[in-house]
Amino acid sequence: MSPSQTQTMSSTSSSIWLLSSRKLMFFTRIRRFLQSKAARKRCVSSSSDRSNKLPVKINTDEEEDRFAIEKTGTELHGSMALQKSVKRLHFGSWGEKEMAAKAIGKLAKEDVKARKLMAELGVINMLVSMVATEVAGRRLTAVKALIELADGTFTNKALMLEAGILSKLPKDIDVVDDQTRHEFAQLLLSLSSISDTHFSLAKTQVLQFLTGILESGSRNETKEICLGVVCNLSAVLENAGTLVSNGIVETLLRLSSSKQLSEKALAALGHLVMTLMGKKAMEDSSMVPESLIEILTWEGKHKCQEISAYILMILAHQSSTQRNKMSKAGIVPVLVEVSLLGSPLAQKRAMKLLQWFKDERQAKMGPHSGPQTGRVGIGSPLHPREAEEGKTMMKNLVKQSLQKNMEMITRRANAAGDSSNLKSLVLSSSSKSLPY
Repeated sequence: MSPSQTQTMSSTSSSIWLLSSRKLMFFTRIRRFLQSKAARKRCVSSSSDRSNKLPVKINTDEEEDRFAIEKTGTELHGSMALQKSVKRLHFGSWGEKEMAAKAIGKLAKEDVKARKLMAELGVINMLVSMVATEVAGRRLTAVKALIELADGTFTNKALMLEAGILSKLPKDIDVVDDQTRHEFAQLLLSLSSISDTHFSLAKTQVLQFLTGILESGSRNETKEICLGVVCNLSAVLENAGTLVSNGIVETLLRLSSSKQLSEKALAALGHLVMTLMGKKAMEDSSMVPESLIEILTWEGKHKCQEISAYILMILAHQSSTQRNKMSKAGIVPVLVEVSLLGSPLAQKRAMKLLQWFKDERQAKMGPHSGPQTGRVGIGSPLHPREAEEGKTMMKNLVKQSLQKNMEMITRRANAAGDSSNLKSLVLSSSSKSLPY
């Protein structure tokens, strides 16, 4: 035999061996999965049955298969379905791939271990490639299967990101039906929950997809999911610049006016206001502070009130310009109402803001320029008679202000009780207990 013939036979033998090795690895994993299922069923059987059973020694693959068939029943049927679905997903036609994706999604939903095994068998890469198809039904089936595979598994989520799922998002929202938008949003919400994995926002269509849905006529459930994604992304400091530069602040401010979407929109704004770019974008917005003050008047939306007050605190801190805008917009009576009727956290934040406005007003009432005989404390009397008159006047002013504020509060709250009792209670209180 010539050396060339020997080399040819050697390469042929190597190819056959490699193919056989791959098949062996594939079926070994399936067999290992069957063994784990059988072991779990044996663990939940009664103690008497366990004591009566003797260990069975399996010598061959044929005996092992017979043992699995006898002991697993329906589990074996599911495992055979998994093996068949994986094979069709890799080597079948497009129709077979779509049916396989449906079966894989169902199996992944029912069994956590099956999700891990599917990832090892290369299912995720195939499903990600199916997402890029133009056939709507096929794409939707693949996305649903990926959602089930991503549930509760960090590894599967990381594999999807590595496979480029973010680059497969639809570029034109208008040509995508509402159901597909909803499923894509669900998948993004699951992927964005990975705390130590950052989306490369500058290189993907994530923001374009999210803002497209948020500014479209999509149903509120889909928009709420997208706001959850934005909230997760805004919690990462490195993403703030990209989010703000793409106009997400204006979009969030508009959506915060909707009571159904406000909480998550405000949560994202609360993350962004902590950055210089985010704070500057809110200060320059024509909707601030009016929209945030309006949220403070909402009844029964304590979480929204708390976050809105927090954002207003950040904007007002060390900024007389913002405090002047808030004062002109009528924030003080609203803060008084929140400090009386809001949740404990909202009350605390409203009291803090009121204290800032009070301190600023006292500073403006300080000594004026020009000749002065000495520093006189604000409100310090020159004569006892003047002191008494000043106290009476200030007391009357406080009573009038409180009466007007309480009338406004009772009108907004539509209280069932008699408002006169509430007024008399407030008027009889000491002015020293007032926050402002």
